[in-house]
Amino acid sequence: MRPDVRFHILATKGGAALAIGPGKMALLEAIAATGSISAAARSLGMSYRRAWLLVDETNRCLAQPAVTTATGGEGGGGAALTGFGAAFVATYRAIERDARASVDAKLAPFLGRVSPRATRRR
Repeated sequence: MRPDVRFHILATKGGAALAIGPGKMALLEAIAATGSISAAARSLGMSYRRAWLLVDETNRCLAQPAVTTATGGEGGGGAALTGFGAAFVATYRAIERDARASVDAKLAPFLGRVSPRATRRR
């Protein structure tokens, strides 16, 4: 049995607050993969408006923007992670891996074998 580790970070500084967790990280990674906020939103099953609001909030709360956008037109629009945004995602994922390893190691002595039947939600 392995615990499912998911965490959220609430960081505050100078009156600004950033809540970041698995959802925003997935959105940033989807933007990096698709080159578009709308395509990233579709791939995650969320509305474009919701995705845009999350990106805007993230950009406003960080020391530098995580996502840069280009307006559509002849060449088309798009979005991409900035170098700062890519480093932010990588750092979050490293913290997540470290937290998971710590939880696994510290809980291992307490966890037994659980049958598949016992893990089903009722």
